Amino acid sequence: MARPEPEKPPTPPPAPPSPAVLILGRPVTRAEVERLCERLSALARRAGPGPVTVDVGGVGRPDLAVVEALARLRLTAGRLGRGLQLRNACGELRRLLTWTGLDEALTTPAASGHALASGHALGLELGGEAEQREEALGVQEGVEPGDPAP
Repeated sequence: MARPEPEKPPTPPPAPPSPAVLILGRPVTRAEVERLCERLSALARRAGPGPVTVDVGGVGRPDLAVVEALARLRLTAGRLGRGLQLRNACGELRRLLTWTGLDEALTTPAASGHALASGHALGLELGGEAEQREEALGVQEGVEPGDPAP
């Protein structure tokens, strides 16, 4: 008589992919930006969907090298169809991002790539009519002697 095969325990469902988090644990230099973008790309490809989080708590005193790195990381995330969020950004870094005009671009995650594709995640409006301008008051066009008549 054949023995019944033992029942196999049910296999647990696979764990959901973890979110992509890039930790900047020390001051950033311009020489490191390309390597950071490569790390972000690798993290984003292995992680679950959603924005990539960059933890900037360890960068120390922020400077323009940090801002440049964050802008390049945002572009890299956008090329992968991801948004970018900052975590642990100090007030000084937030002020610097506002001063450079990058605060919205670096803190607004793209919604499944759609916002980036349409430009809204970067604070841009695409399309529409060019703005009509009025002549400034008190300004007249000067004519130089010898210029041809219009």
